[in-house]
Amino acid sequence: MGKNAANKRPGFLATLGIEDVNRGGFGGKWMGSGPEQQVTTPIDGSTIATVQQVTEAEYDKIIDAAHRAFLAWRKVPAPRRGEVVRQLGNRLREVKHGLGQLVTLEMGKILPEGEGEVQEMIDICDFAVGLSRQLYGLSMHSERPDHRMMEQWHPLGVVGVISAFNFPVAVWSWNTAIAAVCGDSVVWKPSSQTPLTAIACTKIAERVAHENGVDPAIFSLVIGRGSTIGDRLLQDTRIPLVSATGSCRVGRRVAEVVGTRFGRTILELGGNNAIIVTPHANLDLAERAILFGAVGTAGQRCTSTRRIIVHASLKDQLVKRLVKAYEGIPIGDPRKPETLMGPLVTKSAVQDLQNAIVQVKKEGGKILYGGEPLDGPQYPGGHYVRPCIAEAKNAFAIVQEETFAPILYIISYGKKASSPQQAVDELEEAIAYHNGVPQGLSSAIFTEHLREAELFLSARGSDCGIANVNIGTSGAEIGGAFGGEKETGGGRESGSDAWKVYMRRQTNTVNWSTELPLAQGIKFGD
Repeated sequence: MGKNAANKRPGFLATLGIEDVNRGGFGGKWMGSGPEQQVTTPIDGSTIATVQQVTEAEYDKIIDAAHRAFLAWRKVPAPRRGEVVRQLGNRLREVKHGLGQLVTLEMGKILPEGEGEVQEMIDICDFAVGLSRQLYGLSMHSERPDHRMMEQWHPLGVVGVISAFNFPVAVWSWNTAIAAVCGDSVVWKPSSQTPLTAIACTKIAERVAHENGVDPAIFSLVIGRGSTIGDRLLQDTRIPLVSATGSCRVGRRVAEVVGTRFGRTILELGGNNAIIVTPHANLDLAERAILFGAVGTAGQRCTSTRRIIVHASLKDQLVKRLVKAYEGIPIGDPRKPETLMGPLVTKSAVQDLQNAIVQVKKEGGKILYGGEPLDGPQYPGGHYVRPCIAEAKNAFAIVQEETFAPILYIISYGKKASSPQQAVDELEEAIAYHNGVPQGLSSAIFTEHLREAELFLSARGSDCGIANVNIGTSGAEIGGAFGGEKETGGGRESGSDAWKVYMRRQTNTVNWSTELPLAQGIKFGD
């Protein structure tokens, strides 16, 4: 680690190719002669390494290289492209522990979550390998005799991937593994808070590309300021698709700029995820799901549980259980096996939590547990907090926002004295609260009542892109399409048929007759 680190440089950094000074651009070769960036760890504030960001001239060279790589890569048969991605997955298996450690060091999530994120990368590579032998089109019956209609899917071009700090490697892989088998090249702009994991992943992909005799610029990288390099990427007509993960504010900017040039976007933005707990819930399951959803990754997942909408008859009991569980959460160094919650990524995130607490009280809410910053020798760097539970109303302005920190709002619905049938009917009220926020990413209900579960999953139920029954809001599998509605952006990544956005659709009609009939029975001339 850097000069401020208390311990010697970890061995996994060298294994992953992370040096004291690293170049932040790759387009078939490494470059980076722009401003230097000191990369620190939120664990204790010490310096890990330095990154030399790319200049605008270097950015142009990288995009040109990525485009040239695409022109060659699109000619490679899709199953062969899948073989390259399969080998990428195998290489990730080999470095899973070390890369997971780097995720933990640079981002601050506990080591099991860091390794779990690398496992997501491996899983999406496996998924993409199978996909490479599918990429199905359709055949359709023509209204004209002796004509054949079909559709096919072609590679799109250079895909820009803008990732966020909270999943510094998984988001890149969701996009890259799928884009690669679709025949696209990728240019990755990672979060400025987590550039080292991006460099490590790009070096892994570079090696796999070289071993397979393909242009490594299909896995390109640009590290630089959002106001310069990021803006250039958004405006760049050489990049037909931009996948962006981040806040709603960032997403609006991406949509406006890319949309102006008629480019495509995949937007994965904010979440304000709720769990409805009905009187028919298994509280043991609900408590465990809430705990992981609200406290996992220190509340810094887009799918983190933000709101608990609990029936009034259960509210006091559930709050008591949650407070007791929160009191037992080990907080501290995320590298230690006993730790369940590490630091927030920046000191400003700690302040965001404090501001939210002030606002909750101002609007009439009540802090039921925690929320205070933690200091002392076991909490160096000023990034640690105690997770917070607050009693609130869904209509509070602060509840309508996403605070990217571990604050959980308890909101009640129904009446304490409701009959079993009334409780089922009152679910409509809970769903109205659930849907009554601008975001629409992930959602869940805990109930063992069939009508309640089916209502929640129906068109009258959750308005989110992800809706679960008896599991929490966090921890989506790669097999399904990931994304949400409303201010979450409407994008879809990962599984199902999310691959289609990385390709261009083409409808074909073949006339194998000796006549030239027109569609709709039109007669033109003789």
